[in-house]
Amino acid sequence: VQLQASGGGLVQAGGSLRLSCAASGRTFPIYNMGWFRQAPGKERESVAAINFSGGSRFYADSVRGRFTISRDNAKNTVYLQMNSLKPEDTAVYYCAQPRGSLGPVRLGAAEYDYWGQGTQVTVSS
Repeated sequence: VQLQASGGGLVQAGGSLRLSCAASGRTFPIYNMGWFRQAPGKERESVAAINFSGGSRFYADSVRGRFTISRDNAKNTVYLQMNSLKPEDTAVYYCAQPRGSLGPVRLGAAEYDYWGQGTQVTVSS
């Protein structure tokens, strides 16, 4: 499984970015997907998750109402639209996929086995 995250960058507070994660190596439409982030000196935290069909989505409290996770199964890609960005959103963002297929989607990092390389998001004040 290969997960390639992209779309990070430097943005001013209040701005927007859209992250993409292209997946390859196995049948994408049957796997849940998650986005996580890790800021310097902090533990990795869950950001958002989406089930295999796109019908169920979950968000961390810190991003709910500002971030939107979506997926395009025809393109084997999951997205994270980030609006109203804050300096505290600064982190390396990772996409991840669990080993098992189908099943309920969960936010916890322990549920995910395959990880992308991360993309840096920096929000200036």
